[in-house]
Amino acid sequence: MAKKAPNPIDKHVGSRVRMRRMMLGMSQEKLGDALGLTFQQVQKYEKGTNRIGASRLQQIAHILQVPVSFFFEGAPLAPGGQVTPGMSEAPSPAYVSDFLATSDGLSLTKSFMRIKNSKLRRRIVDLVEQIAGEE
Repeated sequence: MAKKAPNPIDKHVGSRVRMRRMMLGMSQEKLGDALGLTFQQVQKYEKGTNRIGASRLQQIAHILQVPVSFFFEGAPLAPGGQVTPGMSEAPSPAYVSDFLATSDGLSLTKSFMRIKNSKLRRRIVDLVEQIAGEE
């Protein structure tokens, strides 16, 4: 029997849990302890392999100090889903949250935001764009 692929919403919510946990410098084990779960269960949640129930998501939001809505920001629309004009902002591209969910992305972002000189930050962006353009 073929293994079913994780639902895109479950993957997105899981990646947001991972991103927020990493922003707080919290391990999977520590989050698991706070939830009464093993780190392996947290890992399955973060990969979207296992769905997070509503009450569990509320508990995770409380531990990670964010509103539940945080986990759905930038989520992909359900198949055939419609966005009512003026009712919500355009979702942020998935690659941004995917990038921030990695340790490199989070580290780079945190370090970049500590640079106070806006001209220096702009020069760093220009440099990275030049390097990326050389492929």
